[in-house]
Amino acid sequence: MNKDNQNQAILLTGNRTLLVDGLVSLALIVGIYIYSSLYVDFSIPPFEDAAMLMRYADHLAKGDGIVWNVGEAPVDGATDFLFMVSSAGLINLGATVGRAVRGLGYASHILSVLLIYWTCRYLWRANVWMSVLSALYLAVGTGLSYVAAYFGTPFFALAVTCTWILGLMLVHQSNESFWMSLAFSLAGLITGLIRPEGAILAILMFVSLILWRNPNRSRVLIATFISTFIIFGGAYFIWRWNYFGQPLPNPFYRKGGGLLYWDSFNASLLNTFRLSLPFFLAFLLGLRSKETAKLTGFFLLPIIGFAAAFVLISDETNYGARFQYATVPLVLLTWYPLVKELQIKAQPASPGGKDGGKSNWERIIFIAGAFSIFTALIYYAWQQNCSLTSFQRDCTTPYESDGRYDLGKVLSEYRDRNYVLATTEAGLLPYYSGWTTVDTWGLNDQWITQNGEVTEEYLDRYHPHVIAFHAHFSPLVPPKLTEPNLAQDWFRMTITLMNYAEKRGYLLAAIFGDSPYESHYYYVRPDFEDSARIYRQISTMTRYYWYYTGKKSINYANWQPTNE
Repeated sequence: MNKDNQNQAILLTGNRTLLVDGLVSLALIVGIYIYSSLYVDFSIPPFEDAAMLMRYADHLAKGDGIVWNVGEAPVDGATDFLFMVSSAGLINLGATVGRAVRGLGYASHILSVLLIYWTCRYLWRANVWMSVLSALYLAVGTGLSYVAAYFGTPFFALAVTCTWILGLMLVHQSNESFWMSLAFSLAGLITGLIRPEGAILAILMFVSLILWRNPNRSRVLIATFISTFIIFGGAYFIWRWNYFGQPLPNPFYRKGGGLLYWDSFNASLLNTFRLSLPFFLAFLLGLRSKETAKLTGFFLLPIIGFAAAFVLISDETNYGARFQYATVPLVLLTWYPLVKELQIKAQPASPGGKDGGKSNWERIIFIAGAFSIFTALIYYAWQQNCSLTSFQRDCTTPYESDGRYDLGKVLSEYRDRNYVLATTEAGLLPYYSGWTTVDTWGLNDQWITQNGEVTEEYLDRYHPHVIAFHAHFSPLVPPKLTEPNLAQDWFRMTITLMNYAEKRGYLLAAIFGDSPYESHYYYVRPDFEDSARIYRQISTMTRYYWYYTGKKSINYANWQPTNE
């Protein structure tokens, strides 16, 4: 074969390969759509915590700034900063808030799946089936469940995926490229702008790449990364400190506060291993030789380091291990090169020659075994959707109907009356009611986080028209004002709210719950124009569903014990 014929053959083979990969990519997109239509419940309302970001995005899109209450000072309670800004941009283009949030998440999930497939194929030279395995594992994992719950988790995961791919491409270059170093640095910066912990993950990736390449061969990368974070990251940091009046997102002061949370640390490590458990076997096999052990260490550094970083905050609001989900694409992008050599050796010889029959049987057994393992891994990924919440009853519906959503819709009738809600439930009620809201837990209130807890004097500044709180007591199981109970921040807050309402003559409209040990209290101030009507709407509400079980709640206000 002459040189021209050889080049033509190579080109033809390359075109066929691209055609196959294009068809596989199309199949993945169609598969995701079919899977999401059959196995993901998009009829559910936003999860309680996701509704907080939706409120910020809505206010920003309307030109009110990044504020919790319109007309008040900015506050950074939406920790997914760049996701919130991107959602607001789509809202300005005409999308509804829900479609903007879900649309970004859905598109991000698809792009992450495709990027993982193409990286496995063309960076690691994996065959189609190994690449499809990695892509499908992400496709049917928990990503779409976050989308259904209105979280921006897949958007953050996409930024992490892009950053790590650029880093992996960088270390594969024999000579340092300034433009590739800049691309990696900017992607890392964007990752940090989406969520604060993204900056930690980007730095961990950077350190891993430096150790991988050797610091002496990474001077361009070091200079570019540090310069990018100092110049652009520093400018953003100065802007946000000036805009919000404090350096870190407000929830950090409520959930972090400079303490170490070892329960969160343990939960984070367990979540990280659980989400990608089958592929961690590849990392164990990577310890088989000095060369692969070194590579294993480089790959594990950002994964384990990121998981360990959650020792800095409490684990509350970690719906479906969403804080650790970004480690899944990191695992899927790096497991294959650790076992590539073993996978090649495990393949049976092609049939032919004296042992042709034996080779055919070997191939049949190998294909059957590989198919079984492939199916088991995909099933395991799907099974992660069965443990998104501790109270879900089936794998397709992570949580049931939520009375806070329905009651927020009721209160939305009065959104233009300048009424004030004080509540511990700072998600669905504030977002759907549209009321000015005091978040009494403090995730969205700088004064409360800075002063430690809500006080009656602070509530007097707002003179709230409705007070709602999540209590672990009811009239049938009254609160015990013991020293251990009062030492608990949440319990002490609910007692403060109840005392405030009762001292000032608020009307107890309802105490909803499906157990007397846990309930939602609703108090209504008696002296404003719509007071009687709002009181009646809340107290006669018969379809208030408890979010744990989806069952109709009992109104324990009707079960108040009487003194005979």
